[in-house]
This record gives sequence, C-alpha cells and structure tokens, in this order.
Amino acid sequence: MNLNKFDFYPIMGENLSFENTLKLDFTEGNHELKPVDLSKTEVFNQYVFNQLRQKNKKYGIGGYLEKRAIYRRSEVFATAAAFRNIHLGVDIWTEAGAPVFAPIDGMIHSFQDNAGFGNYGPTIILEHELDGKKLFSLYGHLFQKDLEKLEVGRKIKAGEKLCHVGPFPENGDWPPHLHFQLMWDLGGNCGDYPGVAAEKDLGFYQANCPDPNLILRFSEK
Repeated sequence: MNLNKFDFYPIMGENLSFENTLKLDFTEGNHELKPVDLSKTEVFNQYVFNQLRQKNKKYGIGGYLEKRAIYRRSEVFATAAAFRNIHLGVDIWTEAGAPVFAPIDGMIHSFQDNAGFGNYGPTIILEHELDGKKLFSLYGHLFQKDLEKLEVGRKIKAGEKLCHVGPFPENGDWPPHLHFQLMWDLGGNCGDYPGVAAEKDLGFYQANCPDPNLILRFSEK
C-alpha cells in the first residue's frame, strides 16, 4: 500500500522540518557517544538535549532501521538467540509533557505499561483502516496517567490529542521521547510489539513495519 497518497495530521501538532528538528545519530559511527555513560539516564538525557540546544531545535528525530549503539544500556535487548540493535520505529526526542496527536482516524487497540529499565514504559497501540487494510500505530515512552480512563475499542479521530511524551523513569527510563512505529500485523501482541530487531530477523520485521516517516514526512531540507 502506498501511504504517500493519504493525508496525515502532524503527530506533534506541528510539522517536523529542518527549522525545528535535528536528525540524531545513535550508531557506533557517532564517536561522540563513546564517552557517554548510557546506563545513567540523566547523563544520556543531558547528551540528547545538549544536541538540541546547540542547534536551537525543539525536536530530535531518527532511528528507522538504524543499527544503534545505545541498546547496550539495557538487558531488555539481549536475548539467548541474538542481540537486538536495529530500531524499527522513529524516535522523536523532545521535552516531557509534549502532546502527541493521532495522525489518522482509528480506535484504541490496546495499551499497557511495559515497565522496566530500557522498555517502552506506558504504551498505546491504535488500529486504523486504510482502503480496507488494517494498519497499527504504536506510541511508546508515555506518561503513566495517559493510560488512565482509556478503553479498548474507543474511536479516535485524526488530530485528537492521544497522549504525552513521558518523563524518566516512568517512561522506561529513557531521555524523553516518543517511539512511533507502524505495523501491518501485530502477531497477537497487545499493548506491546518489538521496537528493536536482531539482524537475523530484520527481513521479517522490515516487511511488517513500514517506515514511520511515510506518516511523519520529516524532511531535512
């Protein structure tokens, strides 16, 4: 399906552009990351927001299919089979409390607090229908209070305020950011879906998780 033919509401309430958004690099190739103690969230947070302040940007963005160095901070990404380090969504780094809006009409499929250091923290999944095909969108690292009074099956309209970027430690203990991800098939998951893949599984996840920038439409120009 070609998502480019649809109109989407800006999920941060405004378009992400070169003027307000900085592309961030969390790969091994970013040598500035090497001295940063990623296990200490306050230190990691200072690094992220120093990047934004230096460039006078409101948002940081990046991550789709990025092979990242930052997952060494948590055992969440180490499994018996393989280490997961390829990011399947797009992260939007900004101050805690920033509102997040539904990009298209849908309904609440599921939600839960995926607690634990390095996990999603509070998470919401929406279900959408586009030209008769289901698409799911995931919003991770939220405020715990965003899950209060939610009801599975509740209709959500495009442009409706859905949630907020959460603070650490309740957001899974990350510098504040929204993890935004798309999935064609949830594979039976509720309130959770892998946001990071091992290289050996990338083919499957890349086919099931289209590029979120098809909705975000961030341009560096």
